[in-house]
Amino acid sequence: MQKYEHAFGKNDIRGIYKEDITEELFYNIATGYVNWIIKQTDKTPKDIKISVCMDARLHSPALKDALINGLMANNVGHIEDLGLKPTPIGYYSEVAHKLDGAMIITASHNPKEYNGLKMTFNRQTLNEKQIKEVKELTFENWKNLPEKLAKYDYSTEILKEYIDEMKKNFGTIGKGVKVVVDSANATGGIVGPILYKDLGCEVMELFSEPDGNFPNHHPNPSVLSTLKTLSKTVVENNADFGIAYDGDSDRIGVVDSKGNPLTGDKLLLIYAMDIIDQHPTVVSEVKCSQVLYDTINEAGGNAVMCKTGHGYIKDKMKETNAILGGEMSGHTFFKDRYYGFDDAIYAGCRMIEIVAKHKKANPNFKLEDLLEPFTKVFTSDEVRFPCPNELKKEVLEAMKNEVQNHPDIFGSEIKDIITLDGMRIVFKGGFALIRQSNTEPVFTLRFEAQTKDECDRLKNTMTTLLDKFIKSKTLV
Repeated sequence: MQKYEHAFGKNDIRGIYKEDITEELFYNIATGYVNWIIKQTDKTPKDIKISVCMDARLHSPALKDALINGLMANNVGHIEDLGLKPTPIGYYSEVAHKLDGAMIITASHNPKEYNGLKMTFNRQTLNEKQIKEVKELTFENWKNLPEKLAKYDYSTEILKEYIDEMKKNFGTIGKGVKVVVDSANATGGIVGPILYKDLGCEVMELFSEPDGNFPNHHPNPSVLSTLKTLSKTVVENNADFGIAYDGDSDRIGVVDSKGNPLTGDKLLLIYAMDIIDQHPTVVSEVKCSQVLYDTINEAGGNAVMCKTGHGYIKDKMKETNAILGGEMSGHTFFKDRYYGFDDAIYAGCRMIEIVAKHKKANPNFKLEDLLEPFTKVFTSDEVRFPCPNELKKEVLEAMKNEVQNHPDIFGSEIKDIITLDGMRIVFKGGFALIRQSNTEPVFTLRFEAQTKDECDRLKNTMTTLLDKFIKSKTLV
């Protein structure tokens, strides 16, 4: 059981299939999850209602069978097998069918050898503390995987319900909008293009057929190289913009009419400025541009910063009564006219609606017209700096000590140091950020300044220090 310990993360369960993630683990997580729900509700197993769905990875069906067998072994009274579906459809099933929770088999954007599990309860994904409690109950009641798994025949078709609800909410808002949709051979292709056509859009599809080998490109719109085909197709076909999904379709990527990718903070600003008059509080995370926070606040809104991670965003939204939140990675959470979970397909509907509204007022409108505040600063792409997981905490502490002991090391006066998630060093007109990835052996870095040279200087200083500290720890 010890080999499974580190698969339990802050936001979900994730690791390499057959090493960290196995059928035996999923069979036993079912027990931990059911017993955890019992502790929250005092329900009997027969009263518990759970849905299960999976992403397009080649090993997801075997893990789903083991998970459902674990639920059956615990006498769960109502199990809905949703089959291959986007993660947001799993979330939606809990709301639409009044379930206790959903179990979603996915490793999101990770390489194809990875898999994992997201769990919900009471319309919220489990947070770090709750995942730890499920882990303890999983190991406490460990059983060997049966030699032969039982077949489970009850399947639930939910896509029509979801699409019908979206059509009821949005009507034909997409008329006059031309959009390219890249589903990356993951899960979004079975829903997004169909829905957007129903909303009246002219839709060009890329890689809609699910294939766990991801033959065309990796399903991660945060990596700019994965957007090349989308950008090229948008420009060549004079589309209004392009939409990309990650592996389980809870994160959206967007490219503008010129094929330029929009970072998550730019997307969030577009969404925020569309609703800020009615709903001023917007939650985002430490990786986002200072432009996002300043523009929202200057417009009379209330921009709130929190840790990176969808669980942290949702908790902070609940705490502050925000109805919009988002991350740099493209997770976007709407409680305005929706249920509050991250759904890239729904986020695409909202972007279509915004573009259509502006095009109606001005036929020459371009999506990039909404991003003028970002033209006043230079912001780096997200930098992913490799570091072994076991060294990340120690290296980060060394970085913090270095900055505390040498506050002039970046060549700019430090205005503030924010340590709620890693370290965000704030300068006049910019910042330098280092934080530990929750899911991969890397640090994520980002830099912003008033000139490109200054931005590059911040980046070079940070990466040089990191390289030095990682090498010193490795050689010990």
